[in-house]
Amino acid sequence: MTAQQVRTVDGRIAGKRGQATRARLLECLGEMLVSQPYRSITVIDVARLAGTSPATFYQYFPDIESAIIEIANDMAKDGAHLKELADGRTWSGKAGMQAAEALVDGFLAFWNEHEAILRVVDLATAEGDKRFHKIRMKILNNVTISLADAITALQAAGKADAVMPPTATAGALVAMLASISAHQRVFEAWSIKLAELRAAMIGLVFMGITQKKPVAV
Repeated sequence: MTAQQVRTVDGRIAGKRGQATRARLLECLGEMLVSQPYRSITVIDVARLAGTSPATFYQYFPDIESAIIEIANDMAKDGAHLKELADGRTWSGKAGMQAAEALVDGFLAFWNEHEAILRVVDLATAEGDKRFHKIRMKILNNVTISLADAITALQAAGKADAVMPPTATAGALVAMLASISAHQRVFEAWSIKLAELRAAMIGLVFMGITQKKPVAV
């Protein structure tokens, strides 16, 4: 962000020092989200870790949730690359398997990198918080649209059975990718190896889009 884009709660433009303080508060909050439930985090805790005061925190954020939304929005911008992994791909044969592989690996890596904030986004979304729901949809909707377009194109070319509704199928695949990526440790507890889980995800994505059996890459 530039200095013109960063403002305090009362609307003043923050200078370089203010921007650095704000960034440090967000960094400390992000660190705390990794190790504890977000509802147990207080403004005092964040300010103390950042080496500043609660009054300074309130200059930039009205509450903890608002600061978390800032982190989540930055995370959502990073999630834009997931759409790129679904756009303009060749989904037939080995190329299709490679496209499915890249998409699966992208989801797994994204959830690993942003696990803490995504956990908060999922929880708040499930509780009906529309602010977090909007962020979650920003990440997943564009991927869904890209995959739906791919299914539609295959059906129009006679390369996939038209019985499967493109948008619903794409939505189901994206929901599967997001859910499994968010629960990787659960599968490990079930003695399901990540390599096997990854292979299953790749096969399901390929079959869902092409309606054909996976092929060897």
